[in-house]
Amino acid sequence: EVQLQASGGGMVQAGGSLRLSCAASGFTFDDYAIGWFRQAPGKEREGISYMTSSDGSTYYADSVKGRFTISSDNAKNTVYLQMNSLKPEDTAVYYCVAEDGLVTGTPSLMRVAAAFGSWGQGTQVTVSS
Repeated sequence: EVQLQASGGGMVQAGGSLRLSCAASGFTFDDYAIGWFRQAPGKEREGISYMTSSDGSTYYADSVKGRFTISSDNAKNTVYLQMNSLKPEDTAVYYCVAEDGLVTGTPSLMRVAAAFGSWGQGTQVTVSS
């Protein structure tokens, strides 16, 4: 069973930065996808970014492209989301997600929350104006 432990949320002023971490374990397959969704109050879940372990491909939502960077430290089995130039509209609960066995990613997968079968607990990010 895939287990995901997210951390690093907090409060920051607009223009500031935060780094989220997700410690992952329990993958059955060598290939998988891992990334981040977020959900703001009253809004649907939104895919932010993910990467595939098979080739390190990364995908970003247009809303965060150029501001957020996803990366991984395989030795620590940890995925990071560096968030820069934060805006009040980035305020949300951020979830680490994964899909075991996913070899090839596509940008469209970020629009399908159900494509990711494993979800960690959320971490709150609040950006004040």
